[in-house]
Amino acid sequence: MRLHAIGNRIGRRGVPGVGAGYPGEPIDDLPGSDEMTDKPQDPTSRFPGPEQQGSEQLDHPGVTRDMNLKPDHGEDSYRGTGKLTDKRAIITGGDSGIGRAVALAFAREGADVLIAYLPSEEDDARETCRLVEDAGRKAVAVAGDIQDEQHCVDLVERAVSDLGGLDILVNNAAYQMSQSGIADITTEQFDRVMKTNVYAMFWLCKAALPHLEPGSSIINTTSIQAYQPSPQLLDYATSKAAILNFTKGLAQELGPRGIRVNAVAPGPIWTPLIPATMPPDKVEQFGADTPLGRAGQPAELAPAYVFLASNDASYITGERIGVTGGNPLP
Repeated sequence: MRLHAIGNRIGRRGVPGVGAGYPGEPIDDLPGSDEMTDKPQDPTSRFPGPEQQGSEQLDHPGVTRDMNLKPDHGEDSYRGTGKLTDKRAIITGGDSGIGRAVALAFAREGADVLIAYLPSEEDDARETCRLVEDAGRKAVAVAGDIQDEQHCVDLVERAVSDLGGLDILVNNAAYQMSQSGIADITTEQFDRVMKTNVYAMFWLCKAALPHLEPGSSIINTTSIQAYQPSPQLLDYATSKAAILNFTKGLAQELGPRGIRVNAVAPGPIWTPLIPATMPPDKVEQFGADTPLGRAGQPAELAPAYVFLASNDASYITGERIGVTGGNPLP
């Protein structure tokens, strides 16, 4: 039976997963806790550098199992402290990369999660659901294409029906495809980028609003490309700038209703999307031009999303957090 046919796989509430760190649970009893230390770590060498990435190529959209160097989503390192207890979240692109890391972190913080993903990414979606359920939370997986407005509406309705409501919307799914310049960007590609990255965000926010109560949060994934556009990613960069502007505008509208809207701006992050959409020479040197000298890992993004979704960020709206390896943002 396909995962999206079952849809709502129910986790074992109260059964902590690896590194769950539920309130009241001794940290020393967690599997792998010897590696979970607050001792200073050199950020330049904490994760693999470009010399270990290779120049592998994957068919789009790319799946985690086909990557020679697997991304770190925080499986053995993220410890929750109950910041999102009993919250209900939608995460688009939640099957892999940043989306998987956010789903894992949200679950270990106590949230139930619906992940949206493409049917071709089902194996990755199953693994994300396993991680959520191992943290003792409920996982709902819904396959489909968010380029379709009705599918976006249906995602919100599934979250409300299967999770019992909606508190957090994470617009994370995105499409990119590197080209040599504007002459090689077809109208078909431009439409796909805009519908996946911008239209879907608009549709999901609009559908979610009737269900969001004061204290709810919308978090959009923009990019360093919104500030420093690469010519090879002209359409993608344009969409990410639109996301940033949309975030600032919607935050002003929803602030009086107690709904916060923020964004995370990643720099180069090692996910299946990179070897599936960029030429080999770019993959081989991906992240090398940052001050920290390497690409970031999805696990290094998740805490920013947790912070923005939690009460710790109750006085923050219309803002963005840059996670760029040291490349400056204005």
